[in-house]
Amino acid sequence: MNKSVRLMLAKTAFLAAGVCAVAAPAFAEVVVVEPSMAPPAERIEVVPAPRVGYVWDKGHWKWDHGQYVWITGHWQRERVGYHWVPGHWVAHGPNYRWVDGHWAA
Repeated sequence: MNKSVRLMLAKTAFLAAGVCAVAAPAFAEVVVVEPSMAPPAERIEVVPAPRVGYVWDKGHWKWDHGQYVWITGHWQRERVGYHWVPGHWVAHGPNYRWVDGHWAA
């Protein structure tokens, strides 16, 4: 093999290694922080008049940067054949865990 072919193969291998290094997934640890204090009492919201094709998802407390923040209620587009299960907090040992709202059959 002549020198120019070896040089071209070396460059190709170098570039391929660089692409692989960039494309390789980073294995990061996911840390879930759960609050150790119960969420405050739910706020009283005025629920708007019913809307055809929608269900009301009531407001709730969200854990955000070390404190509870109120998220106002909003409309969810109805899914025929399903019912809306609102999100809610559950005790998890000494902490609390949020269960997202979802559609159930």
